[in-house]
Amino acid sequence: MTAITIDTPAGPIDAVLGIPEGQGPWPGVVVVHDAIGYGRDKQRISDHIAAAGYVALTPNLFARGGWARCVTAVFRDLLTRRGRAVDDIMAARDHLQSMAECTGRVGIVGFCMGGRFALVLSPKGFGASAPFYGTPLPRNLSALLDGACPIVASFGARDPLGIGAATKLRQAALEKHITADIKVYPHAGHSFANKLPGQPLLRITGFGYNEIASEDAWSRVFAFFAEHLRTDAPP
Repeated sequence: MTAITIDTPAGPIDAVLGIPEGQGPWPGVVVVHDAIGYGRDKQRISDHIAAAGYVALTPNLFARGGWARCVTAVFRDLLTRRGRAVDDIMAARDHLQSMAECTGRVGIVGFCMGGRFALVLSPKGFGASAPFYGTPLPRNLSALLDGACPIVASFGARDPLGIGAATKLRQAALEKHITADIKVYPHAGHSFANKLPGQPLLRITGFGYNEIASEDAWSRVFAFFAEHLRTDAPP
């Protein structure tokens, strides 16, 4: 894991870069963090993706003034699907595609808030999208997914924000003829793939890390990415 700076339309921001060991090039993955922000857990995830053979890049969406100043603006950009946060994510994609270590095929992974970004940006030049509990799902989901790339989505049945989300996403994917792998983990809640502080309290409220669900979800994501992002995959 390496801290770098990437250029965006609104100026440079910091990002976390993970590069696999060995000889590339490899497919790339833009990682979109959750509303908690960009910290140690995101570094762990970046390393995990890189170890699986993908160049992972996590832009800091809260780079311009910290969490308190930025979170409202980022959520506004999520709702409108335009603005600095969207530009930052697309700049991360472009940065990966410019790297000699990257094949030019890029997927997107997101968690919670980032999972919603992964969904709404799935038609924007990515080869595959992996939203983790991107709940609550955006309104007009079917229309937003027009032209979307293949989607591998993971939800927790105990997620208070995700009631019915998997069913709605399956229906939208079916309507739009989108290749999709959508799974609900019965004993997992929101943030089941994130190692956030305060786990005992989080579990009481329907949130919290679940190792079994997390490992299975990542296994599905990497299998899906191997099918859709490797150099021999159809564009």
